[in-house]
Amino acid sequence: MIYNPTAGGRRRRRLNQAVARLRERGARVDVRETTAAGDALAFAETAENFDVVAVAGGDGTINEAANGLLRRADAPALGIIPLGTANVFAAEIGYDDSAPETAADVIACGDIRHATVGAANGRVFCQMAGIGFDADVVAGVDVALKRRIGKGAYAWESLRRFWDYRKRMFSVEIDGERREASSVIVANGRFYAGRYICAPAASIDEDCFQVCLFRNAGRLHVARYGLGLLRNRLQYYPDFEILKGRNLRIWASDGGADDPVQGDGDVIARLPVDIALSAKRLAIVKP
Repeated sequence: MIYNPTAGGRRRRRLNQAVARLRERGARVDVRETTAAGDALAFAETAENFDVVAVAGGDGTINEAANGLLRRADAPALGIIPLGTANVFAAEIGYDDSAPETAADVIACGDIRHATVGAANGRVFCQMAGIGFDADVVAGVDVALKRRIGKGAYAWESLRRFWDYRKRMFSVEIDGERREASSVIVANGRFYAGRYICAPAASIDEDCFQVCLFRNAGRLHVARYGLGLLRNRLQYYPDFEILKGRNLRIWASDGGADDPVQGDGDVIARLPVDIALSAKRLAIVKP
């Protein structure tokens, strides 16, 4: 069980509840606490003689563990105790109840599902990758504020980025077809930023991405797109386009570089970026 101890006292209690439930079911559980970025990746890559490597945390820790597991030739399955801010990937694989005992029961008795994942410049992502406004928000979020107020930190940073917004356009090549967009979300699953639906047809069972293109730039359009996401109406906007794709290259249209690429809620790469389906599927324990 990989756990980040900076998550706070309440989450520590939830972790303890999950571990106690697993031990009641006869499981041997080792808890490994992270102390720095990269620890979850290293723990997942090197854990030997375990049936499951579980993550008690959020999407960022899951992302690290997935990267570690997929470096292995014969990796155990990934389990999840949802303790994060949004728990998007947990929702994607079917978690309706985030109670730690329920998640522990899933790890003990759930079925194994092999999920498609993507890679951005070689770094794996499970749920989505984003370029543009959302990536700027992720890059700017204050970690200490996020620990204190959770999702509110993203709302605050979104507001700050909205007032400091500068128009940028990105060139997107999808399986050889060129497009322009102000923001791009490469969706591997339906859900985004919680249980909001960005790409209704996206699925971790499919061997392709749903590439969401926000075609217009400017504050007005950022506000429109945000409202459309909150209302689950984005797919009906005429300047919002979804295309299927397997191999992408994205770069700043003005030739600039170093814009952030967010994956699963953390910065995982910088532009220009090549995004493709991973050659390996991720084994996960599902409800």
